[in-house]
Formats: sequence, C-alpha cells, structure tokens
Amino acid sequence: MDSGVLRWLAAQLGPDTDPSDLAQRYDRLGSARAVADEVLNERIAGLLSEPLRLSVNGVATIDHSANVAALERRLSHLGSQTAPDDPVPGIPDVLVAIPLLSRPRR
Repeated sequence: MDSGVLRWLAAQLGPDTDPSDLAQRYDRLGSARAVADEVLNERIAGLLSEPLRLSVNGVATIDHSANVAALERRLSHLGSQTAPDDPVPGIPDVLVAIPLLSRPRR
C-alpha cells in the first residue's frame, strides 16, 4: 500500500484509524475501497450491537442513531468516489505478452 492510498483511507475513515491495521486489511483485501467498506461496516455493526438510545430521566440521554445514519451515508457515498487504486476505465488490468521476431536481413 502506497502513501496515496493510506492518505485516501485516512480521509475516508478519520485520522485516528491505525495505519498498520489498514495495511494488514489492504494486504488481505487487495483494494482501498474494500478496506473502507469493511471498516465502516464494522463500525456500524459495533454501534448496532449496543442499545442505540439510552435515557436516564432528567439526567442524561445518549442517542447513537444519528451516528449509525451518518456511517451508512458515508458508506453509500463511498461508492461514488474514486479510490486511488481503482482501475482506469478503458485500460485493461491484464498483462499481455507479445513475442518479438527479428526481421530477415537483406
């Protein structure tokens, strides 16, 4: 993973995201978009595993439903952005070998 991909991931996921964790995920998944998707889905799952709203009458209210909605919007917005390692349209992502032959001498 190069520094451009790491900067893009930090911009998408926040600067507090551990770069070594992102590098391990990138090695396993192979693309920056897949890493961002996985991290955002894990964050959503973590919020959904706990109660979204907790109220203590007259004392405090904690509501995480807006956080879940924001992460879901971020995840859907990610699909419209171009990641630095996305393939360039029109250029195939394959290696072609062409044998070279010497020209006959005159």
